[in-house]
Amino acid sequence: MRTSDRQLARDLPVRDRPVHDLSALSDEVLARRAALGARPEFNEIVRRHGPALFRYAKRMLADQGDAEDAVQEAFVAAWKSLPDWEGRSALRTWLFTIVARKATDHLRKRRPTPAEITTDSAATDPHSNPEQKARYNNLLAALEQALTALPTGQRSVWLLREVEGLSYSEIGEVLAMSYDSVRGNLARARSTLGGALSEWR
Repeated sequence: MRTSDRQLARDLPVRDRPVHDLSALSDEVLARRAALGARPEFNEIVRRHGPALFRYAKRMLADQGDAEDAVQEAFVAAWKSLPDWEGRSALRTWLFTIVARKATDHLRKRRPTPAEITTDSAATDPHSNPEQKARYNNLLAALEQALTALPTGQRSVWLLREVEGLSYSEIGEVLAMSYDSVRGNLARARSTLGGALSEWR
């Protein structure tokens, strides 16, 4: 990042800094106001969408530091580009498009190494006894390994669909893929992961 971008990044809001009076506003209203230079509205955009963007970037890049950089770079780019955002796609989709590009840039710079895939909260672990918990952790490790082995396009499509819940059309927009390509990549990813995780069924 250039020095000016680093300064802007430092000025951007951190996650989990709620702006309660803005939380009821739609993404479109927030974006329009932020495009005019309103920092509180942009803070709310970051608070609202930052966690999902980071989750996606972390699992794409298999490195927390690179994921943090990619998301920060994406928000810097979004702040600069909001005046040109025309609202033809949902703000969330547009942000995923930017962070997907930043993640791709990071992947081109180096070969990713496996990173731990964790649940977002310990409360989501459905197992209570040690034997079940060990099996659950082994399943997560197997999923991590299988995801890392997927081709980049398949991994990205799978994460956007299965983890982030984007529609096929939204994924196509984020990744500049046709509808059929999204379906094909998702089908291949599901098949590969299904085979890799067959022993856990």
